[in-house]
Amino acid sequence: MSSIPTTRRQFLLRAAAVGAIALAGDSILLEPNRPRIVRKDFFLPRWPERLDGFTIALLSDFHYDPYFSVHPLHAAITMVGGLRPDLIVLTGDFVSAPLVGDERKAAFAAEPCARLLSQMSAPYGLWAILGNHDCSTDPRHVTRALRAENIQVLANESEAIERDGARFWLAGVNDVLSHTADLPKTLRSVPSGEAVVLLAHEPDFADVASRFPIDLQLSGHSHGGQVRIPLLPPLYLPPMAKKYVLGAYQVGPLPLYTNAGLGTVGFPARLNCPPEITLLTLKTSNR
Repeated sequence: MSSIPTTRRQFLLRAAAVGAIALAGDSILLEPNRPRIVRKDFFLPRWPERLDGFTIALLSDFHYDPYFSVHPLHAAITMVGGLRPDLIVLTGDFVSAPLVGDERKAAFAAEPCARLLSQMSAPYGLWAILGNHDCSTDPRHVTRALRAENIQVLANESEAIERDGARFWLAGVNDVLSHTADLPKTLRSVPSGEAVVLLAHEPDFADVASRFPIDLQLSGHSHGGQVRIPLLPPLYLPPMAKKYVLGAYQVGPLPLYTNAGLGTVGFPARLNCPPEITLLTLKTSNR
């Protein structure tokens, strides 16, 4: 049996090494900094006709730091401005809980993150919920930082969004992994028969939310897997994000959308899973 000549073998090894380095460079230097816009229409049976075509920009999982995640955040702010959404929702994890060190100090990153996010605007405001990293550091500090920049934080509560004599309810539960989410309390003020859009950081909470009169759930938390090697499942998925990892799902009667997030956690790399801005258009269904 003939063997591969040494020069050819060296060439193949060098080519493989160059390819691996290029792939690593792209996953660290390029892909994490290039958000993509995903457009998704939802046809909702209870959606008011006067609100047909209402648009919501969904962003999630910022994990602010001044070295890596700040770059996709800057890019996203400009891109959202061009979309002109009616409303902007932010589904948590503004900061990152450290593996070691002072967790409360990590919450200080909420101020520069909130200042950047407040550069976005929409006619019906910026609305937020907290994620598991926010709750693992100092949730009160993160909440104060957001509210100081006129970003409204929903904590087991619902608010009516009204236009042209019609309305829907924007609901937000506390982080599920913190064991403080209370969906009955969140929906207590919502009149029977009116449309509800729920913000819940963890997408797998849809298994619970699907048993309530909710028309759409919006989530993040999974990072879409962050590193996705072709033909293999994501290398890591956090608790409560193992079933509904990325994109649109139908969980019983409940539509769900899971956003891939903007920042990174653990390692500042993305592969086959770019940062995401989701533009959702909500339409009246005649079904």
